[in-house]
Amino acid sequence: MNQLERFREIIATYCKHGWQLRRVLVCEETRRALFEFEIDAFENVTPEAAAVDALWFARPSHAGREAWELRLVGETPYALFETFEADEAEEAREEMRREMEARLREYALGN
Repeated sequence: MNQLERFREIIATYCKHGWQLRRVLVCEETRRALFEFEIDAFENVTPEAAAVDALWFARPSHAGREAWELRLVGETPYALFETFEADEAEEAREEMRREMEARLREYALGN
C-alpha cells in the first residue's frame, strides 16, 4: 500500500467512527505526490508542511469535552489522544497540539 492509499484508508476508518478530519500534515515527498497526481483526498482540509505525514481528527467527547487524535500515517499504527474541556482556551489547546506533534515527530523519526 502506498502512502496516499494509507491516507485514504485512515480517513475512511476514522470518519466511519464519527471523527472529523481537522488537519492534514504532510512531508515534502508526500506534498509533491499530491501535487503531481492532483489528489484531493482531504475533505477540503489544506495540507500543512510537516516533517512526517499525520492526520488530526476531532469529535465530541463525554461531559461536553472535545477529543482530538493525532494519527501517524505509516505502516505501523501510532496515535496520540487528548481531550479538551469545553471552556479551555484555544491557545492552551493549540499548545497541547504542538506538543503532541513534537512527540509524534520524535517517535516517527527516532529523535
